[in-house]
Amino acid sequence: MPSPSPVAAPDTFAIRAATPAPAAAPTASAARQGWLDRLKTGLKKTGSGIQAVFVNAQIDDALYEQLEDALLMADTGIPAAEHILQDLKDRVWRHSATTPQAVRGLLVDAVAEVLKPLEKPLEIGRHTPTVIMVAGVNGAGKTTSIGKLTKHLANEGCTVLLAAADTFRAAAREQLAIWADRNLVEIVSQAGGDPSAVAFDAVNAGKARGKDVVLVDTAGRLPTQLHLMDELRKIKRVIAKADTDGSGSGALAPHEVLLVIDGNTGQNALAQVKAFDDALGLTGLVVTKLDGTAKGGVLCAIARWGEERARTKPGTAPVPVYFIGVGEKLEDLETFDAREFAQALVG
Repeated sequence: MPSPSPVAAPDTFAIRAATPAPAAAPTASAARQGWLDRLKTGLKKTGSGIQAVFVNAQIDDALYEQLEDALLMADTGIPAAEHILQDLKDRVWRHSATTPQAVRGLLVDAVAEVLKPLEKPLEIGRHTPTVIMVAGVNGAGKTTSIGKLTKHLANEGCTVLLAAADTFRAAAREQLAIWADRNLVEIVSQAGGDPSAVAFDAVNAGKARGKDVVLVDTAGRLPTQLHLMDELRKIKRVIAKADTDGSGSGALAPHEVLLVIDGNTGQNALAQVKAFDDALGLTGLVVTKLDGTAKGGVLCAIARWGEERARTKPGTAPVPVYFIGVGEKLEDLETFDAREFAQALVG
């Protein structure tokens, strides 16, 4: 009797930063270089203070003191600044660096190493549909980021269903509907209804229609608004009840819980990450509005907090940054690359 055919594994793919393209395909490489140029421009205010330290500098204690001040001004936070400086001193000693240019290059390496735990691709396809719940405070750019993320997913060949679970703000539903039209995707919406019900209906609709991804928008709120945070928890529980993995447990849904944070808010962004993580158990971040900010170093603070989180909470890992944004255009939201960011930050 022939043995049964093996069950095929689900088609999965990861949305990650583009690697340098071969000579036969320069377009992707050129596009990524264009993105890197925009990122450097966006982080110019953050990086200018760091770069100024190296002008006509001597490699001495005064340089490290000025660099520590510059890192703190960039909102890296004290733990990250101290870690980066100690690592830099070790690198300077190991490499026998004697010029400001060499030290700055080693600083890029030190910052990139701190940020590396935040670098992780968003995986799609392990679950059908992959349910992504998106949260954030008012004004962080949450709904716009969902629209841009939809574009990314569509470019990868995914079919997407949007859930307008911010039911109490008509402008949010209208904005999401505009993004749905632009990206030619379907949307589940209900004026004034229960947000959890909209999310539940959207997940079931995504299953019935064979969608690859269901993106659930939620109402913006501050983490101090306890009743609204409770509503977020309810949405997450109700999504789980939709049993998206087909096992009957519902334990895997939502598969991603993303927080959108405004890069201009500096250390306050870190406070938001901590609060929303306590409430929802975050799996990823989208950092917006990095164009023109002087506080881009906050990603270093988030990385150091993530390392501490992984040490103190068994079974957890640092919360990755899936995407960063530097403008309002569709192409101004891109995958996060630790070395690219470090280069843009340090110059």
